[in-house]
Amino acid sequence: MIKKWLYSVVLLLLPLMVMAGEGSPSSRFGFGEMNDNISSELRAMGGVVAPMRSNHTINPSQPASYTAGDSLSFMFDIAASVGWTNYRDSYGKKNVPLGMLDYVTLQFPLWKRWIAFSCGIMPYTHVDYNFTIDGAEKNYSYHVNYAGEGGLSQVYGGLGFNVLDWFAVGANFYYIFGTVTNSTILSFNDATVTGSEVVRYTDMSAFRTKVGAQLFHTFGKHTVLLGATFDPKLPMGGDYLVTEVNTLDTIIVRNGCEMPMAWSVGANYTWNKRLTLAADYSRQMWSDALYFGQKGYLHDRQRVSVGVQYQHNPFGIKYHQRMVWRLGAAVMNSYAVGDDWQDFSISLGVGFPLRTSATMINATVEYGRKTSLPGLVENITKLTVDVAVNESWFHKRKL
Repeated sequence: MIKKWLYSVVLLLLPLMVMAGEGSPSSRFGFGEMNDNISSELRAMGGVVAPMRSNHTINPSQPASYTAGDSLSFMFDIAASVGWTNYRDSYGKKNVPLGMLDYVTLQFPLWKRWIAFSCGIMPYTHVDYNFTIDGAEKNYSYHVNYAGEGGLSQVYGGLGFNVLDWFAVGANFYYIFGTVTNSTILSFNDATVTGSEVVRYTDMSAFRTKVGAQLFHTFGKHTVLLGATFDPKLPMGGDYLVTEVNTLDTIIVRNGCEMPMAWSVGANYTWNKRLTLAADYSRQMWSDALYFGQKGYLHDRQRVSVGVQYQHNPFGIKYHQRMVWRLGAAVMNSYAVGDDWQDFSISLGVGFPLRTSATMINATVEYGRKTSLPGLVENITKLTVDVAVNESWFHKRKL
């Protein structure tokens, strides 16, 4: 049965990978553009994660949520995105496609409903840009080309524990690895003037951890949930090489980086298992983390998310009654470009349950607007499709 599911998932998501294109120009700063590791279902709710727990959704950003899964079920989630980005600045406009595999995660119980395990692989940062700025100074006109590729990936394993019927805790352990290459090429229209080329190569590896906790209680038709997560500051290992191609001069900086301390808090209210309202706030303390021996080079990254989910009747006979509708919004800032609230996104999602199981196919449409770089505005429209497989694997068969 699982082989059929895996084949179906791959066939569904492979077309979304064909249109992979350039990333954001702001990904040339720091370690690249950050990925928040949010499942498609929760991304449709604005990216609320700290107070969210569900028996049909894997929430890799909140390890305390793993015990919400059914004690007899195996869960598997894979997602991919496709869309386009419109860039606009004083030089004009440009449209580029985008597409990527977002994550692969799985989750299953270890001991009834008290202990659960989750693991997966997902990007941590993404670097993919190529743009040119033209200018003139004195009697010379010049072109500066900026290009970069690579990024950091992460694999994780985590455990969730139900300490009490109304209190859960959990912890994730991550290994981060990857390389980033950035180049800056200066050229002149006048062949008698020598240009320059600088290549920056970053090779990083690190361990990080996240702990989470959730308090939850049901009063009749009303359920209230509070959640929080915390990431301690930990060292990163790696090399940073800067090479002047023309002169072959190379500067090497080893280590001197840290994963930032980070935390999030949020609240969730659900009425009659149908309507959910949720919000959370998160902060990554990059300004206090070393970046190749420097502090203050990066900025604290903040995010405020709000979302709503509605399902008319989880046990309804008619199909439309079991469909799940989600709406969300988020405001955030870049950790490497600015410290003001300039980026925002809105999202709309629909969950299509299968008739014969708890498996669900989710589609999320997001629109985002970024103004991280001076004079540059990015309008991003993205469709994410994920298949959240939820199958009962642990039933004892009767003879």
